[in-house]
Amino acid sequence: MIFTQYYLDCLSQASYLVGDETTGRAVLVDPRRDIAEYLADARTQGLTIVGVINTHFHADFVAGHLEVAAATGAWIGYGHRAQTDYPIRHLTDGERISLGDVTLEVMETPGHTPESISVLIHERADDAVAYGVLTGDALFIGDVGRPDLLASAGVTAEELGRMLHDSVQRKLMGLPDEVRVFPAHGAGSACGKNLSTERQSTIGEQRRTNYACAPMPVEQFLSLVTGGQPITPGYFAYDADLNRRTRALFDQSAVAALTVAEFAAARAAGALVVDVRDPQEFAAGHLRGAVNVPFDGRFAETAGTVIAPDRTLLVIAPAERAADTVLRLSRIGFDRVTGFLHDSQIARLESVGELVAPGRVSVDDLLAALVRADPPLVLDVRNPGELGIGVIGGAQHIPLAQLSGRLDEIGGDRPIVVHCAGGYRSSVAASLLRAAGHQDVRDLIGGFHAWQEFELSRA
Repeated sequence: MIFTQYYLDCLSQASYLVGDETTGRAVLVDPRRDIAEYLADARTQGLTIVGVINTHFHADFVAGHLEVAAATGAWIGYGHRAQTDYPIRHLTDGERISLGDVTLEVMETPGHTPESISVLIHERADDAVAYGVLTGDALFIGDVGRPDLLASAGVTAEELGRMLHDSVQRKLMGLPDEVRVFPAHGAGSACGKNLSTERQSTIGEQRRTNYACAPMPVEQFLSLVTGGQPITPGYFAYDADLNRRTRALFDQSAVAALTVAEFAAARAAGALVVDVRDPQEFAAGHLRGAVNVPFDGRFAETAGTVIAPDRTLLVIAPAERAADTVLRLSRIGFDRVTGFLHDSQIARLESVGELVAPGRVSVDDLLAALVRADPPLVLDVRNPGELGIGVIGGAQHIPLAQLSGRLDEIGGDRPIVVHCAGGYRSSVAASLLRAAGHQDVRDLIGGFHAWQEFELSRA
C-alpha cells in the first residue's frame, strides 16, 4: 500500500493519497484545489488516480475534485445523500472499492453534514482489522465535527447532532482500538473547538482521551459538542455551496502583476484592495480604503471572514508572496482577483494623495487617552471565549467574524482604538473601520496580552 498524508498548515487541512503499488491504482481523498503536488507524487510512484472522494461538502475550502477529474478522468465520489451539479458516484454504507489488494470501505458517518462519510483503509482485502480510517470532519483528534455550521440547509443542528452521536459513539467507536485515525483537519480549524495538533491517532486513544467519544446519552453529547464553538467564518456557507456546483477550474496563471497605472484604474473602478503586509508596515502607510489581512497568520480564513466572496479584489504584497497570496485566496474560492501590486511600488501612488498613515497606539498611549475628558471608544474584536481571561473596562465587544455585518453599531465621531489578543485581528478590524468611513481608528500594539502584562506589572 502507498499511503500519503498532505497537510496544509494555513487551513489546518489534511488530504490523502491511497494507492496499490501492484496495480498502480489510487484514490485521492479530500484534495485541495491546487493539485500539482498530488499529480507529481502519483507520477513518481507509478500510480494512476482513478477516483477522488470528498468525505463531505467542505465549508472551509474549495475541494479539488473537479481539477482532479479534469486532469485524470477520475470519478468523483460522495456519500449517497449528496446532490451536485456535476456527475458523481454515490457511495453507500459498507461499499468496498478495490484498488487491487488495497481496499477502501465506505462508512456513513453523518452529523457534521448529512452526507458525511468516513473511509476505512484495508491494506489487504481480507485483513480482519483495517489499517486506518479517514474520518473527514466526523471525528477529529481530541474533538468531533461541529453540527451547527450553516452548510446543511434544511437540517437543524439538533438533527445533525443526533446523527453525529450515532456516528461517533456507535460506528466509529465500534472499530477496534488499533485502527489509526486520520482526520481532515487539525488545530486551528473552525470546524471544531478542541482539535489537537497531532495529525494521526488511533480509535483506542480517542476512546480514552476525546471528550466526545466517552459513552454518554445523546442529550449530554449535544450539549457538549455544540457549546463554546468558534464563530463561523463568513465564507463557509459560500464554499459549502460552491463545492456542490460546477465552477471554473483553478488557474493561478490568470492573475498577474499590474503596473501602477493598471492598479490605480482597477481600484478606481471599484476593486477592493487587500494589503497583506505586516500590521506595523501597514500602519506606517497604506492606500486609503485598503483592508489589511496579514499574510503571516490564518490569511485565507481571515480574508474569507471579513471580505464578501463576490468582491473584485486587488492585492498588495511583497514580490515573493504575491503569487502565494492569490493561491490562498483561490483555495477558498475567491477567484475575482484582478491582479497584484508589489509593496515596493506603493510609494509611487503618493502623488494621488491616497496614502494614509494612521499609526498604532501603545498601552501607555491608550491609558493616557482613557483618562481624558473625551476618551476613545475601545473596541474588542476577540471571540467570546477569549473574554474570560479579562477585558478592558468599558470596551465594546464585536468579534472580528461579525464586524462587517455590525458596523452600524459603531456610531459617533469618537476616535476608536481596536484590540484583539495580540495585534493581528485588530489591524484587520481597524482597516475595515477606516474603509467604512471612520476617520480616526488605530489598533493596540500587542493587543490584550500587552495590556494584561502592564496590569500585572502594576500589581
